[in-house]
Amino acid sequence: MTRFDSRRRVSTYTSVWMPTGDETDQSVAGYFGGGSGVGVGLLAGIDKLTFSTQTKSTLSATLTTAVSENGAMANSGVAGYFGGGYDSSGSLSRIDKIAFPADTKSTLSATLSVANIDFTGMANSGVAGYFGGGWVNNGPDSRIDKITFSTDSRTTLSATLTTATYGSSGAANTGTAGYFSGGNTGSGSVTRIDKITFSSDSKSTLSATLATARTYHVSLANYTTAAYFNAGGASLNQIDKLTFATETTSTLSAVVTATQYANANASDSKVAGYIAGGYNLSGVRTSAIEKLTFSGETTSVLSATITYPCFYFAGFADSGVL
Repeated sequence: MTRFDSRRRVSTYTSVWMPTGDETDQSVAGYFGGGSGVGVGLLAGIDKLTFSTQTKSTLSATLTTAVSENGAMANSGVAGYFGGGYDSSGSLSRIDKIAFPADTKSTLSATLSVANIDFTGMANSGVAGYFGGGWVNNGPDSRIDKITFSTDSRTTLSATLTTATYGSSGAANTGTAGYFSGGNTGSGSVTRIDKITFSSDSKSTLSATLATARTYHVSLANYTTAAYFNAGGASLNQIDKLTFATETTSTLSAVVTATQYANANASDSKVAGYIAGGYNLSGVRTSAIEKLTFSGETTSVLSATITYPCFYFAGFADSGVL
């Protein structure tokens, strides 16, 4: 069995208190970190996509070491977290934190419960983030680690994924529930969607499933409305939609065209989601950034690109302060 057969953000609703008593959305940026770049190997750099201008810059802060196959999630308006992956020394349990808006990096004293790669993240912004699944000790994993944002401490849920999987994807309906979709059990990709109810940290499995089994795919979330599960295979370019209100799935007429699998994601909640890098339809690593506009559920490709054509990296979004 080969792990690398084909291949994470969380987005949140945001509002800011104004002196007039009005509220306004304060979308900020998406962040893409780590990966394996063409001609440069493992990467420590972090690219930032400013939502208002759809331009890319690169942070002066970097991950502690160059890593690939890491996971990510964000406490919108406060900080984002890159966890695990592997570097030149092997698999990692480390968690790096990027503080908004200064974009400075620190490393938590808390770590993942085990060194882990090929896992995914999602977050109940303002409360806690969750890392689920992965590849641990030469096999797929089912555990779910929780990072409590107020203390940056880690616990491990008693609830687990229905089956151990790697290369799954995570999306959250902040304040309500998070969803882990697809992945590979070691015997093949699955269509399953597991739900973590935030109030109880309990797991259930939806009757709705992905239309097609996916591994190494990404997900985008539009607060209170829907999650979108994208690509996930050398010949898979469809986008599945999970409507939060009914927990039913459908498949969009729009497809991804520039980014195919082993890519990274970030969501500008209530506006659009972004998919960066990975393999393209020709099976070549790409630096493209593709956009899914939530209002019309249409896709387009940005003129901005990430710094290197790369794959197996992770992303999160700062959509402002709740």
